[in-house]
Amino acid sequence: MSDANSSDDDGSEGKGRLGGPRLWVLLQLNRWAFTATILLIVYVVLVAFSLVDLTPLRTIVENQDGIEFLFSAFIGAIITGTSIVVTINQLVLSQELGAVGQQRDRMQESMDFRQDVEDTISEDASPPEPAAFLFELVDGVSERATELEEEMEDERDEELREKIADYVEDTTGNAESVKEDLEDAQFGSFEVIWNALNFNYSRKIYDARKIRDEHDDSLSDEASEKIDHMIDTLKLFGPAREHFKTLYFQWELINLSRALLYISVPALTVMAIMIMYVDGSTLLGTTLGVDNLVWITSAGFVVGISPFVVFITYILRIATVAKRTLAMGPFILRESERDEDLG
Repeated sequence: MSDANSSDDDGSEGKGRLGGPRLWVLLQLNRWAFTATILLIVYVVLVAFSLVDLTPLRTIVENQDGIEFLFSAFIGAIITGTSIVVTINQLVLSQELGAVGQQRDRMQESMDFRQDVEDTISEDASPPEPAAFLFELVDGVSERATELEEEMEDERDEELREKIADYVEDTTGNAESVKEDLEDAQFGSFEVIWNALNFNYSRKIYDARKIRDEHDDSLSDEASEKIDHMIDTLKLFGPAREHFKTLYFQWELINLSRALLYISVPALTVMAIMIMYVDGSTLLGTTLGVDNLVWITSAGFVVGISPFVVFITYILRIATVAKRTLAMGPFILRESERDEDLG
């Protein structure tokens, strides 16, 4: 078997599976804080360049009417961009609409899946909340792993027993860390999806199947049955994660549309103020060694690009999650996860 501590399509093991500053920024950082950080950086860069030996902004504005040229373009861009994003959002959400027969079929499929999970993890009624549902499913995986280890306590094949022990340790350790974070997770805050990504079910399915195939002659019927039960429980995690991921994408698209609608009208208002009331004779003098016109024009530019930056920050998270969950089931796409014994 390959190293049980290896990771799957979603990163490295346990809490480090999605570690690193890049993924923290792309996935966990609050979208408004991310937006504010980008806008602040842009503002600082614009102001800083006024200190470089370039043509002064006031000269450009006086000679070329740069304020009107710059900010009039924002008005069309903001209106068009907001309209397009909201339209795309409505097209995506329209998939939720349908005749009563289609809605009934969806309801029945949802109930059938819930019943399959309950039968597999031996629960009378699975929780309705996404975080609690995933918690019970991961807990069921942990219980199946423990049962498998108990079954192998009297196994004479030392190599097989060690492989099972390593596999169980990896599975239960990953499961416990995910369960701990799921306890207080609320759907819509990204915590549910974050912890769903942190459970590397694809690798666990592969490792369990590899143990069964390599030691089929040594495994008792009871042990083989428990491995099959383990695989069946893990196989349920994939559709559950994909379902909640789809719901989260729709949730985020709604949030994106609302955010753009909230910010577009103030941004358009600022653009109009810049065009109507700011020219080369506005706010003469300097502050902290920087021309006052630079301060106000840079602020206006930052407000103008704010809808676009909001769009970027939301789409970056959606695209990152989508990329890291392209393959469902026992498929591992990431180059770092290639197993040396494959091929």
